[in-house]
Amino acid sequence: AISHRGPNGTRVVEANGITLGQVCPEGREHMMDDDDEVTAVLDGEVYNWHDIQPGATSPLEAIEQAYGEQGSAFVKKIDGHFALAVASSDGVFLARDPVGVVPLYYSSNGSVSFASEFKGLHNLGMTPEEFPPGHYLDPHEGLVQYKEISPVEPVRASARELATELRHVLVTAIAKRVGGGAIGSWLSGGVDSSILAALARRQTSEVKSFVAGLEGAPDLEYARVVADHIGTEHHERIISPKELLELLPEVILHLESFDALLVRSSIANYAVGKLASKHVSTVLSGEGADELFAGYSYLEKLPPSALPNELIDIINRLHNTALQRVDRCSKGLGLIAHVPFLDCDVVSFALSIPMRYKLNRDAGMVEKWILRRAAEGLLPDHVLNRSKAKFWEGAGVKEVLRDHADQTVSDADFRRHCKLPDGTVLNTKEELMYYRVFCEHFGELTDTSFVGRTKGAPMTR
Repeated sequence: AISHRGPNGTRVVEANGITLGQVCPEGREHMMDDDDEVTAVLDGEVYNWHDIQPGATSPLEAIEQAYGEQGSAFVKKIDGHFALAVASSDGVFLARDPVGVVPLYYSSNGSVSFASEFKGLHNLGMTPEEFPPGHYLDPHEGLVQYKEISPVEPVRASARELATELRHVLVTAIAKRVGGGAIGSWLSGGVDSSILAALARRQTSEVKSFVAGLEGAPDLEYARVVADHIGTEHHERIISPKELLELLPEVILHLESFDALLVRSSIANYAVGKLASKHVSTVLSGEGADELFAGYSYLEKLPPSALPNELIDIINRLHNTALQRVDRCSKGLGLIAHVPFLDCDVVSFALSIPMRYKLNRDAGMVEKWILRRAAEGLLPDHVLNRSKAKFWEGAGVKEVLRDHADQTVSDADFRRHCKLPDGTVLNTKEELMYYRVFCEHFGELTDTSFVGRTKGAPMTR
Protein backbone atom coordinates (compact mmCIF):
# COMPACT_ATOMS: atom_id res chain seq x y z
CA ALA A 1 0.00 0.00 0.00
CA ILE A 2 2.94 2.37 0.55
CA SER A 3 5.41 0.98 -2.01
CA HIS A 4 5.39 4.36 -3.79
CA ARG A 5 7.46 5.73 -0.88
CA GLY A 6 10.42 3.49 -1.75
CA PRO A 7 11.30 2.95 -5.40
CA ASN A 8 14.74 1.68 -4.30
CA GLY A 9 13.31 -1.56 -2.95
CA THR A 10 12.00 -3.23 0.17
CA ARG A 11 13.75 -4.38 3.35
CA VAL A 12 12.26 -6.79 5.89
CA VAL A 13 13.94 -7.79 9.16
CA GLU A 14 12.68 -10.37 11.66
CA ALA A 15 14.09 -10.38 15.18
CA ASN A 16 12.83 -11.13 18.71
CA GLY A 17 9.49 -12.30 17.37
CA ILE A 18 8.99 -8.94 15.66
CA THR A 19 8.84 -8.14 11.96
CA LEU A 20 10.03 -4.73 10.77
CA GLY A 21 9.77 -3.63 7.17
CA GLN A 22 10.39 -0.56 5.11
CA VAL A 23 10.40 0.65 1.55
CA CYS A 24 13.57 2.47 0.61
CA PRO A 25 13.82 5.81 -1.21
CA GLU A 26 16.29 6.26 -4.02
CA GLY A 27 19.81 6.96 -2.81
CA ARG A 28 19.23 5.47 0.66
CA GLU A 29 21.44 2.38 0.32
CA HIS A 30 22.05 2.29 4.10
CA MET A 31 18.42 1.26 4.49
CA MET A 32 19.06 -1.92 2.52
CA ASP A 33 21.45 -3.48 5.05
CA ASP A 34 20.89 -7.25 5.11
CA ASP A 35 22.58 -7.68 8.49
CA ASP A 36 19.99 -9.31 10.75
CA GLU A 37 21.74 -7.82 13.78
CA VAL A 38 20.51 -4.39 12.72
CA THR A 39 16.93 -4.40 13.91
CA ALA A 40 15.82 -0.85 13.21
CA VAL A 41 13.92 0.83 10.41
CA LEU A 42 13.88 4.52 9.59
CA ASP A 43 11.78 6.88 7.51
CA GLY A 44 13.56 10.22 7.21
CA GLU A 45 16.99 11.54 8.15
CA VAL A 46 19.24 11.39 11.22
CA TYR A 47 22.01 13.87 10.42
CA ASN A 48 24.10 13.28 13.54
CA TRP A 49 23.93 9.47 13.64
CA HIS A 50 27.72 9.18 14.00
CA ASP A 51 27.56 11.36 17.13
CA ILE A 52 24.67 9.66 18.88
CA GLN A 53 26.56 6.36 18.66
CA PRO A 54 30.32 6.70 18.02
CA GLY A 55 31.67 3.74 16.07
CA ALA A 56 28.44 3.03 14.22
CA THR A 57 28.80 2.68 10.45
CA SER A 58 25.29 3.66 9.31
CA PRO A 59 22.22 5.48 10.62
CA LEU A 60 20.36 2.20 11.22
CA GLU A 61 23.23 0.71 13.16
CA ALA A 62 23.55 3.89 15.22
CA ILE A 63 19.83 3.83 16.10
CA GLU A 64 19.86 0.16 17.09
CA GLN A 65 23.02 0.40 19.18
CA ALA A 66 22.06 3.70 20.82
CA TYR A 67 18.74 2.25 21.90
CA GLY A 68 20.44 -0.88 23.22
CA GLU A 69 23.00 1.09 25.24
CA GLN A 70 21.17 4.29 26.16
CA GLY A 71 17.53 3.28 26.12
CA SER A 72 14.72 5.54 24.98
CA ALA A 73 16.59 8.73 25.98
CA PHE A 74 18.73 8.54 22.84
CA VAL A 75 15.95 10.10 20.74
CA LYS A 76 16.44 13.41 22.59
CA LYS A 77 19.89 13.65 20.98
CA ILE A 78 18.75 13.16 17.37
CA ASP A 79 19.18 16.00 14.91
CA GLY A 80 16.85 15.19 12.06
CA HIS A 81 13.35 14.57 10.81
CA PHE A 82 12.32 10.98 11.35
CA ALA A 83 9.95 8.19 12.24
CA LEU A 84 11.75 5.09 13.48
CA ALA A 85 11.20 1.68 15.01
CA VAL A 86 13.51 -0.66 16.89
CA ALA A 87 12.85 -4.31 17.72
CA SER A 88 14.29 -5.62 20.99
CA SER A 89 13.65 -8.55 23.31
CA ASP A 90 11.30 -6.24 25.25
CA GLY A 91 9.14 -5.32 22.26
CA VAL A 92 8.79 -2.54 19.72
CA PHE A 93 10.11 0.98 20.29
CA LEU A 94 8.65 3.79 18.12
CA ALA A 95 9.56 7.48 17.89
CA ARG A 96 8.72 10.53 15.78
CA ASP A 97 10.47 13.88 15.35
CA PRO A 98 9.31 16.88 17.44
CA VAL A 99 7.53 18.82 14.65
CA GLY A 100 6.13 15.77 12.86
CA VAL A 101 7.86 16.31 9.53
CA VAL A 102 7.84 12.55 8.90
CA PRO A 103 4.46 10.82 9.28
CA LEU A 104 3.73 7.83 11.49
CA TYR A 105 0.54 5.91 12.29
CA TYR A 106 0.12 3.08 14.76
CA SER A 107 -2.24 0.60 16.34
CA SER A 108 -1.53 -0.92 19.73
CA ASN A 109 -4.46 -3.20 20.48
CA GLY A 110 -2.70 -6.26 21.90
CA SER A 111 0.24 -5.92 19.52
CA VAL A 112 1.99 -2.92 18.01
CA SER A 113 1.65 -2.24 14.30
CA PHE A 114 2.85 0.87 12.51
CA ALA A 115 3.12 2.46 9.07
CA SER A 116 4.17 5.73 7.45
CA GLU A 117 0.70 6.26 5.99
CA PHE A 118 -2.83 5.65 7.26
CA LYS A 119 -3.63 3.33 4.37
CA GLY A 120 -0.80 0.96 5.32
CA LEU A 121 -2.79 -0.18 8.37
CA HIS A 122 -6.32 0.72 7.25
CA ASN A 123 -5.99 -1.64 4.28
CA LEU A 124 -5.40 -4.46 6.79
CA GLY A 125 -8.64 -3.74 8.59
CA MET A 126 -7.06 -1.83 11.48
CA THR A 127 -8.17 1.50 12.94
CA PRO A 128 -4.87 3.37 13.24
CA GLU A 129 -4.17 6.57 15.13
CA GLU A 130 -1.66 9.24 14.20
CA PHE A 131 1.48 8.87 16.33
CA PRO A 132 1.99 12.25 18.04
CA PRO A 133 5.08 14.30 17.15
CA GLY A 134 7.79 14.61 19.78
CA HIS A 135 6.81 11.31 21.42
CA TYR A 136 8.20 7.83 21.74
CA LEU A 137 6.47 4.56 22.56
CA ASP A 138 8.56 2.39 24.88
CA PRO A 139 7.65 -1.21 25.84
CA HIS A 140 8.02 -0.32 29.55
CA GLU A 141 7.23 3.39 29.74
CA GLY A 142 4.36 3.51 27.26
CA LEU A 143 3.74 6.67 25.23
CA VAL A 144 6.04 9.50 26.42
CA GLN A 145 6.49 13.08 25.21
CA TYR A 146 10.24 13.72 24.96
CA LYS A 147 10.17 17.13 23.26
CA GLU A 148 7.66 19.98 23.32
CA ILE A 149 7.58 22.98 21.00
CA SER A 150 6.81 25.84 23.38
CA PRO A 151 7.57 29.57 23.80
CA VAL A 152 11.08 30.52 24.94
CA GLU A 153 12.52 33.68 26.42
CA PRO A 154 13.44 36.12 23.61
CA VAL A 155 17.14 36.82 23.16
CA ARG A 156 18.57 40.30 23.55
CA ALA A 157 20.37 41.22 20.34
CA SER A 158 20.23 43.79 17.59
CA ALA A 159 18.32 43.21 14.37
CA ARG A 160 21.60 42.99 12.50
CA GLU A 161 22.98 40.34 14.85
CA LEU A 162 19.78 38.31 14.64
CA ALA A 163 19.67 38.49 10.85
CA THR A 164 23.30 37.37 10.60
CA GLU A 165 22.76 34.42 12.93
CA LEU A 166 19.53 33.45 11.17
CA ARG A 167 21.32 33.41 7.84
CA HIS A 168 24.04 31.24 9.39
CA VAL A 169 21.66 28.59 10.76
CA LEU A 170 19.79 28.48 7.43
CA VAL A 171 23.03 28.01 5.49
CA THR A 172 23.99 25.20 7.86
CA ALA A 173 20.57 23.57 7.60
CA ILE A 174 20.79 23.51 3.81
CA ALA A 175 24.36 22.18 3.93
CA LYS A 176 23.05 19.13 5.83
CA ARG A 177 20.61 18.42 3.03
CA VAL A 178 22.61 19.29 -0.08
CA GLY A 179 24.85 16.36 -0.98
CA GLY A 180 26.59 15.36 -4.16
CA GLY A 181 24.67 15.61 -7.40
CA ALA A 182 21.66 17.65 -8.39
CA ILE A 183 19.08 18.83 -5.90
CA GLY A 184 15.66 20.18 -6.74
CA SER A 185 13.77 23.10 -5.27
CA TRP A 186 10.03 23.66 -5.35
CA LEU A 187 10.10 27.31 -6.38
CA SER A 188 6.87 29.28 -6.17
CA GLY A 189 8.69 32.59 -6.40
CA GLY A 190 7.55 33.44 -2.87
CA VAL A 191 9.98 34.61 -0.21
CA ASP A 192 10.47 31.24 1.51
CA SER A 193 11.11 28.95 -1.45
CA SER A 194 13.19 31.64 -3.17
CA ILE A 195 15.50 32.03 -0.17
CA LEU A 196 16.10 28.28 0.02
CA ALA A 197 16.81 28.01 -3.70
CA ALA A 198 19.20 30.98 -3.57
CA LEU A 199 21.12 29.59 -0.58
CA ALA A 200 21.27 26.11 -2.12
CA ARG A 201 22.56 27.58 -5.36
CA ARG A 202 25.46 29.12 -3.40
CA GLN A 203 26.42 25.63 -2.21
CA THR A 204 26.02 23.62 -5.40
CA SER A 205 25.92 24.38 -9.10
CA GLU A 206 23.30 21.69 -9.75
CA VAL A 207 20.04 23.19 -8.53
CA LYS A 208 16.94 22.46 -10.58
CA SER A 209 13.84 24.51 -9.81
CA PHE A 210 10.21 23.57 -10.42
CA VAL A 211 6.88 25.39 -10.49
CA ALA A 212 3.36 24.53 -11.62
CA GLY A 213 0.21 26.58 -12.05
CA LEU A 214 -2.61 27.61 -14.31
CA GLU A 215 -1.80 29.80 -17.29
CA GLY A 216 -1.14 33.32 -16.04
CA ALA A 217 -0.71 32.31 -12.38
CA PRO A 218 1.56 34.76 -10.51
CA ASP A 219 3.81 31.97 -9.21
CA LEU A 220 4.92 31.17 -12.75
CA GLU A 221 6.23 34.66 -13.43
CA TYR A 222 7.89 35.14 -10.03
CA ALA A 223 9.55 31.73 -10.25
CA ARG A 224 11.01 32.59 -13.67
CA VAL A 225 12.45 35.81 -12.29
CA VAL A 226 14.08 34.04 -9.33
CA ALA A 227 15.40 31.15 -11.41
CA ASP A 228 16.97 33.57 -13.87
CA HIS A 229 18.46 35.66 -11.07
CA ILE A 230 20.11 32.80 -9.16
CA GLY A 231 20.87 30.62 -12.19
CA THR A 232 18.93 27.38 -11.69
CA GLU A 233 17.89 24.92 -14.37
CA HIS A 234 14.23 25.88 -14.34
CA HIS A 235 11.21 23.74 -15.23
CA GLU A 236 7.56 24.74 -15.21
CA ARG A 237 4.30 22.96 -15.81
CA ILE A 238 1.18 24.74 -17.03
CA ILE A 239 -1.90 22.96 -15.67
CA SER A 240 -5.31 23.20 -17.31
CA PRO A 241 -8.53 23.36 -15.26
CA LYS A 242 -9.42 19.94 -16.66
CA GLU A 243 -6.14 18.49 -15.37
CA LEU A 244 -6.79 19.87 -11.88
CA LEU A 245 -10.02 17.92 -11.63
CA GLU A 246 -8.47 14.80 -13.16
CA LEU A 247 -5.68 14.84 -10.54
CA LEU A 248 -8.12 15.10 -7.64
CA PRO A 249 -8.72 11.35 -6.94
CA GLU A 250 -5.00 10.56 -7.13
CA VAL A 251 -4.10 13.47 -4.84
CA ILE A 252 -6.68 12.57 -2.19
CA LEU A 253 -5.59 8.92 -2.23
CA HIS A 254 -2.05 9.97 -1.37
CA LEU A 255 -2.97 12.92 0.86
CA GLU A 256 -5.43 10.95 3.05
CA SER A 257 -7.38 14.11 3.83
CA PHE A 258 -10.50 16.00 2.82
CA ASP A 259 -9.58 19.35 4.44
CA ALA A 260 -10.50 21.88 1.77
CA LEU A 261 -7.51 24.21 1.94
CA LEU A 262 -5.09 21.30 2.27
CA VAL A 263 -6.48 19.46 -0.76
CA ARG A 264 -6.62 22.68 -2.76
CA SER A 265 -2.94 23.42 -2.16
CA SER A 266 -1.94 19.78 -2.63
CA ILE A 267 -3.20 19.58 -6.19
CA ALA A 268 -0.74 22.23 -7.36
CA ASN A 269 1.97 20.77 -5.11
CA TYR A 270 1.38 17.27 -6.50
CA ALA A 271 1.60 18.57 -10.06
CA VAL A 272 4.96 20.22 -9.35
CA GLY A 273 6.07 17.03 -7.58
CA LYS A 274 5.31 15.02 -10.71
CA LEU A 275 7.39 17.42 -12.72
CA ALA A 276 10.32 17.31 -10.27
CA SER A 277 10.30 13.50 -10.03
CA LYS A 278 11.36 13.29 -13.68
CA HIS A 279 14.59 15.18 -12.96
CA VAL A 280 15.71 14.75 -9.31
CA SER A 281 15.28 12.47 -6.30
CA THR A 282 15.30 15.21 -3.62
CA VAL A 283 13.74 18.67 -3.39
CA LEU A 284 13.72 21.58 -0.96
CA SER A 285 10.41 22.92 0.35
CA GLY A 286 9.84 26.23 2.15
CA GLU A 287 7.31 24.86 4.63
CA GLY A 288 7.51 26.19 8.18
CA ALA A 289 8.75 29.73 7.56
CA ASP A 290 5.30 31.34 7.88
CA GLU A 291 4.73 29.65 11.23
CA LEU A 292 8.17 30.49 12.63
CA PHE A 293 8.35 34.08 11.37
CA ALA A 294 4.70 35.25 11.44
CA GLY A 295 3.94 35.12 7.74
CA TYR A 296 0.13 35.04 7.80
CA SER A 297 -1.94 38.19 7.39
CA TYR A 298 -4.46 37.32 10.13
CA LEU A 299 -1.65 37.60 12.69
CA GLU A 300 -1.62 41.38 12.17
CA LYS A 301 -5.02 41.61 13.85
CA LEU A 302 -3.92 39.86 17.04
CA PRO A 303 -2.57 41.78 20.04
CA PRO A 304 1.23 41.50 20.30
CA SER A 305 0.93 39.60 23.59
CA ALA A 306 -1.00 36.81 21.85
CA LEU A 307 1.48 36.25 19.02
CA PRO A 308 4.04 33.95 20.74
CA ASN A 309 1.42 31.38 21.74
CA GLU A 310 -0.33 31.70 18.39
CA LEU A 311 2.87 30.86 16.51
CA ILE A 312 3.47 27.85 18.77
CA ASP A 313 -0.07 26.70 18.09
CA ILE A 314 0.26 26.84 14.30
CA ILE A 315 3.71 25.21 14.40
CA ASN A 316 2.20 22.34 16.37
CA ARG A 317 -0.60 21.98 13.80
CA LEU A 318 1.78 21.46 10.87
CA HIS A 319 2.20 17.70 11.29
CA ASN A 320 -1.15 16.69 9.83
CA THR A 321 -1.79 19.68 7.59
CA ALA A 322 0.93 21.42 5.56
CA LEU A 323 3.66 18.90 6.40
CA GLN A 324 1.34 16.07 5.39
CA ARG A 325 0.97 17.80 2.02
CA VAL A 326 4.74 18.10 1.61
CA ASP A 327 5.27 14.46 2.53
CA ARG A 328 2.54 12.97 0.32
CA CYS A 329 3.28 15.22 -2.67
CA SER A 330 6.88 14.01 -2.59
CA LYS A 331 6.83 10.44 -1.25
CA GLY A 332 3.73 9.71 -3.31
CA LEU A 333 5.96 10.22 -6.32
CA GLY A 334 9.14 8.59 -5.00
CA LEU A 335 10.72 11.94 -4.04
CA ILE A 336 12.32 13.07 -0.79
CA ALA A 337 11.35 16.60 0.29
CA HIS A 338 13.54 18.45 2.79
CA VAL A 339 12.19 21.30 4.92
CA PRO A 340 15.26 23.31 6.08
CA PHE A 341 13.19 25.95 7.89
CA LEU A 342 12.16 23.20 10.32
CA ASP A 343 15.72 22.09 11.00
CA CYS A 344 16.20 21.63 14.76
CA ASP A 345 18.66 24.52 15.06
CA VAL A 346 16.60 26.85 12.87
CA VAL A 347 13.46 26.18 14.92
CA SER A 348 15.32 26.68 18.20
CA PHE A 349 16.82 29.98 17.08
CA ALA A 350 13.65 31.26 15.42
CA LEU A 351 11.64 30.71 18.60
CA SER A 352 14.10 32.94 20.48
CA ILE A 353 13.76 35.91 18.11
CA PRO A 354 11.67 38.74 19.62
CA MET A 355 8.25 39.01 18.04
CA ARG A 356 8.74 42.64 17.00
CA TYR A 357 11.38 41.48 14.50
CA LYS A 358 9.05 38.90 12.96
CA LEU A 359 5.95 41.06 12.51
CA ASN A 360 7.48 44.53 12.34
CA ARG A 361 4.77 47.04 13.12
CA ASP A 362 7.19 49.99 13.01
CA ALA A 363 8.07 49.17 9.40
CA GLY A 364 4.42 49.14 8.34
CA MET A 365 3.32 45.69 9.58
CA VAL A 366 5.87 43.74 7.53
CA GLU A 367 5.54 40.00 8.13
CA LYS A 368 8.69 37.81 8.25
CA TRP A 369 10.72 41.02 8.54
CA ILE A 370 13.79 39.39 10.09
CA LEU A 371 13.82 36.62 7.51
CA ARG A 372 13.75 39.19 4.72
CA ARG A 373 16.65 41.00 6.42
CA ALA A 374 18.62 37.77 6.66
CA ALA A 375 18.20 37.23 2.90
CA GLU A 376 19.21 40.69 1.74
CA GLY A 377 21.44 40.57 -1.33
CA LEU A 378 20.27 37.11 -2.37
CA LEU A 379 17.18 38.06 -4.38
CA PRO A 380 15.65 40.94 -6.35
CA ASP A 381 13.96 43.43 -4.03
CA HIS A 382 10.48 42.93 -5.50
CA VAL A 383 10.75 39.19 -4.81
CA LEU A 384 12.17 39.65 -1.32
CA ASN A 385 9.30 42.02 -0.53
CA ARG A 386 6.56 39.93 -2.13
CA SER A 387 3.47 39.49 0.05
CA LYS A 388 2.41 36.06 1.25
CA ALA A 389 0.31 34.03 -1.21
CA LYS A 390 -1.13 30.63 -0.33
CA PHE A 391 0.06 27.79 -2.55
CA TRP A 392 -3.35 27.53 -4.22
CA GLU A 393 -3.58 31.30 -4.65
CA GLY A 394 -0.20 31.69 -6.32
CA ALA A 395 -0.87 28.70 -8.56
CA GLY A 396 -4.33 30.01 -9.53
CA VAL A 397 -6.40 26.94 -8.60
CA LYS A 398 -8.89 28.40 -6.09
CA GLU A 399 -11.68 29.46 -8.43
CA VAL A 400 -11.58 26.31 -10.57
CA LEU A 401 -12.11 23.97 -7.62
CA ARG A 402 -14.56 26.16 -5.74
CA ASP A 403 -16.70 26.76 -8.81
CA HIS A 404 -16.75 23.06 -9.71
CA ALA A 405 -17.98 22.25 -6.20
CA ASP A 406 -20.69 24.91 -6.45
CA GLN A 407 -21.87 23.34 -9.71
CA THR A 408 -21.89 19.75 -8.45
CA VAL A 409 -23.12 20.12 -4.85
CA SER A 410 -26.51 21.72 -4.25
CA ASP A 411 -27.38 23.76 -1.17
CA ALA A 412 -29.80 21.07 0.01
CA ASP A 413 -27.20 18.35 -0.59
CA PHE A 414 -24.64 20.24 1.48
CA ARG A 415 -27.06 20.81 4.38
CA ARG A 416 -28.00 17.11 4.36
CA HIS A 417 -24.46 15.70 4.29
CA CYS A 418 -22.18 18.29 5.93
CA LYS A 419 -22.21 16.44 9.28
CA LEU A 420 -20.16 13.22 9.29
CA PRO A 421 -20.91 10.06 11.33
CA ASP A 422 -18.30 10.97 13.97
CA GLY A 423 -19.72 14.47 14.45
CA THR A 424 -17.17 16.27 12.28
CA VAL A 425 -18.82 19.13 10.37
CA LEU A 426 -17.64 19.96 6.86
CA ASN A 427 -17.07 23.66 6.21
CA THR A 428 -17.95 24.13 2.54
CA LYS A 429 -19.36 22.46 -0.56
CA GLU A 430 -15.81 22.14 -1.78
CA GLU A 431 -14.93 20.15 1.34
CA LEU A 432 -17.93 17.85 0.84
CA MET A 433 -16.77 17.24 -2.73
CA TYR A 434 -13.35 16.20 -1.42
CA TYR A 435 -14.87 14.08 1.35
CA ARG A 436 -16.83 12.04 -1.18
CA VAL A 437 -13.63 11.25 -3.09
CA PHE A 438 -11.98 10.40 0.25
CA CYS A 439 -14.77 7.91 0.98
CA GLU A 440 -14.28 6.25 -2.41
CA HIS A 441 -10.74 5.39 -1.29
CA PHE A 442 -11.18 4.73 2.44
CA GLY A 443 -14.88 4.17 3.02
CA GLU A 444 -17.10 6.20 5.36
CA LEU A 445 -15.07 6.03 8.56
CA THR A 446 -16.58 6.19 12.04
CA ASP A 447 -13.59 8.21 13.27
CA THR A 448 -11.85 10.88 11.18
CA SER A 449 -9.96 12.52 14.05
CA PHE A 450 -6.64 11.71 12.35
CA VAL A 451 -7.52 14.11 9.53
CA GLY A 452 -5.92 17.49 10.23
CA ARG A 453 -8.04 20.61 9.78
CA THR A 454 -6.63 23.94 8.69
CA LYS A 455 -7.05 26.63 11.33
CA GLY A 456 -9.29 29.49 10.27
CA ALA A 457 -10.63 27.77 7.14
CA PRO A 458 -13.61 29.63 5.59
CA MET A 459 -17.11 28.30 6.27
CA THR A 460 -20.33 28.64 4.30
CA ARG A 461 -22.70 26.76 6.59
